[in-house]
This record gives sequence, C-alpha cells and structure tokens, in this order.
Amino acid sequence: MLTSQLDYTLPAEAVAQTPAVPRDSARLLVDDGQGCDPRHLSVVDLPSLLLPGDLLVVNDTRVLRARIPVVRSGGGAGEVLLLEPTADGWWVALCRPSRRLASGMVVNSAKGSLRIEMGATVNGGRRLVRPIPPVPDSPDGWLQDALEVSGEVPLPPYITEQLEDPERYQTVFADRPASAAAPTAGLHLTDEVLEQCRVAGADIAHVELVVGIDTFRPIDVELVADHPIHSEWYRVPPTTWQRVQDCKAAGGRVIAVGTTSVRALESMAATGDAEGRTRLFITPGFKFAVVDLLMTNFHMPRSSLLALVEAFVGPRWHDLYNEALASGYRFLSFGDASLLQRTDAVEVTE
Repeated sequence: MLTSQLDYTLPAEAVAQTPAVPRDSARLLVDDGQGCDPRHLSVVDLPSLLLPGDLLVVNDTRVLRARIPVVRSGGGAGEVLLLEPTADGWWVALCRPSRRLASGMVVNSAKGSLRIEMGATVNGGRRLVRPIPPVPDSPDGWLQDALEVSGEVPLPPYITEQLEDPERYQTVFADRPASAAAPTAGLHLTDEVLEQCRVAGADIAHVELVVGIDTFRPIDVELVADHPIHSEWYRVPPTTWQRVQDCKAAGGRVIAVGTTSVRALESMAATGDAEGRTRLFITPGFKFAVVDLLMTNFHMPRSSLLALVEAFVGPRWHDLYNEALASGYRFLSFGDASLLQRTDAVEVTE
C-alpha cells in the first residue's frame, strides 16, 4: 500500500486544542457499515449502541508526568522527556538542547529537587539519562513521587494551548503511570457512561498498553510496509482474555476503545503471549481475530494509526473523515470520536 493513500487534508482549525467539557459531550460519528450513511451522536449515547453480551475493552495505562523542565549548569533552560526505563535506573529520553547536555553532566529540575545525570546518545537522537535518588537507599516509588513535583504531562506537539487541569489528559480509569501519551479514545468516557454500559448488558474489561511518543510519528516512506513500526509493552490480564473468549463464544461483540486496545488484544491473539513487547503493525489485509467494533478518535494523515483504521474499515474511512470535517468534528487527541464497524476481507490496494 502506498503511504499517499493514507493522506488527506487536515485544516489547522480542525485540530482540537482543548478537551470536550464534559468529557462525554464529545461527538461520536457512528459508522453503520458500507453503503450506510453515518449517524451523528455523542459519546454519552454510547450505551444505547451496545447489546447485552457485548464486551467493552479499555486501556488503563496512565500518562507519566515525564516532561521535566531542567536548569543547565550554566543557568540555561532545557528539558528531559523520559520515554522508557532500561536497566539499573537508566531511561531512554529525549533531551533539548541535546548538544549542550554533555554525557556525565548532572542537571537540576526547574521545580522540586530532582537531579538527572546525562548519558550516551542512542538510536534516533535519543539519550540515556539517570534520575538520581535523593538518598542511596531511596524507597521504591521515589521517582514517581519526584515527578509529581518536578514533571509535567507531555502533551502531543500539535497541542499548543496550556492544559489547565492535567487530569483531563488522563482517563477516569487510568491506573499505572507509564505512558508518554494518553490512550485518547478513552478520554471521552466517564464513570456514568461506563455504568450505563453495564446497565445495557455490556461487560467492561481492561488491558494495558504503554503508549510511546512514536505513535505520533508520521510514515515518511513510500510504502506503508517499509515503515519501521515502534514497539510497545502490553499486558492482557487472564480475566480479560477469559471474558473475550466468553464473549466470542456467546456471539457477543468485542468493542475496543482506542487503537492501543486493539493492538494489545490482537497481539495476544497472534502470539499467545499475555504480556511483553509488541511490534504488531496492523495494515490493510490484516485478519482481525478479536475486535468487532472500534471506538477511536480521528487520526493524523499518513500515520500508522490511520493504516490500522483502513485495515479495519477499508477505504471508506475517506468518506467518514470527509463527513466529519464537513460537519465540524474536532480531530486528534482532544478531538471527537468515531465508532467503526469492522469490514471483513478488506481489499488491499497496491
């Protein structure tokens, strides 16, 4: 598939800069399948679209306050964005200005008392860094506590307005802090909507997929298949997988909230591994083993997330996106959502 087939014109004014208030007031474009006009609802209407026996699967990862403004030894400002721990207390990070943060240098956070040692450069211009414990025998969890004071929630680069309440970039069911970005489809759900889903007869299950910033990286090669897909850590609890099996056996539908939930579930189905790192790249021609419906936001042009959407619904995503743009839907992380019907035997266009 050519990457150009994942392109569309996204006007700057269509990119949401602030989240919907309240959460469940976000619009929901409901796809009823090939040949049917989509319906225009809101996320608060989601329970009315569910059937008894359906299973709603959410990603309960929590965004780490991983963006750390720092002060260099000469007094200049800088920034360290923690991406992923490696070993022995070191992390892979993005640092700026990287050239002025020499290996071995120790910088201080602009807020709080966190100190960070700079390490070597690794792939993609990233750096190894080591947050320094306040005392040699600091208790487990000290870094999380320090980040609550010294760190900030790392918003996507296309969001330029300041977020007044950092919790609005967290889902209401967020659990373990680990991600560099939110599973954004879940941002629309409230405790009340989830309870109404249960009242409608649907079950709710959790997975964890740690979202990295590479999720925002566009495909910059001619063929989608040549894109080096990023890897992410996931976990599908045994209780969730059992609920998936029970749902499928009873003829129910598995509804994934977000592409990250899709990736976790389909990785488990493909490998049999309940947790680990996945490099699953879902592109047109992929045979979905688990997910029947997908609730997801509207994605960037030429992105791996949009390739997943085309794999799920086929090229009619163009019509859905055109309808959404013409109807004033808001796009990307703080934007509105869609509920997509899986189309089997999607034709792959070379």
